[in-house]
Amino acid sequence: MSTLNAVQAVLAAEHAAVYGYGVVGGRAGEDRRPEAKAAYSAHLVRRDAWERTVRDLGGKPVAAQAAYALPFAVPDAAAAVRLAAVLEDRVAGVYSDLVRAAEGPLRRQAADALSEAAVRAVRWRGTGVAFPGLAERAAGQ
Repeated sequence: MSTLNAVQAVLAAEHAAVYGYGVVGGRAGEDRRPEAKAAYSAHLVRRDAWERTVRDLGGKPVAAQAAYALPFAVPDAAAAVRLAAVLEDRVAGVYSDLVRAAEGPLRRQAADALSEAAVRAVRWRGTGVAFPGLAERAAGQ
């Protein structure tokens, strides 16, 4: 995978995370709503930064979709918490791909973003995984 393609995938995942956190924030209980707002803001900042990176690499940033299919229904706060963990796992997966594809400062940015997503996933889920972003390794545990 080229660096540009990996950055485009990260950008697409961040678009989806921003959308998903709109749902999480609307369904999360009052006690988790500040955490949802903070994650939403973090994903907005990352999304905007990756759009600039795509342009810097000579590409045209992938646009956000009007809506995204959620992996399951989110009728209540418990489902919103599960969705937040899934969103972070998905973002971590594409950041893992970017870590493999990139070099230098871009690789460091991807590693930092992967780490942040893994920490947020743990906060939402209550437990972590041995290899965040590496589904093929995590599945073998």
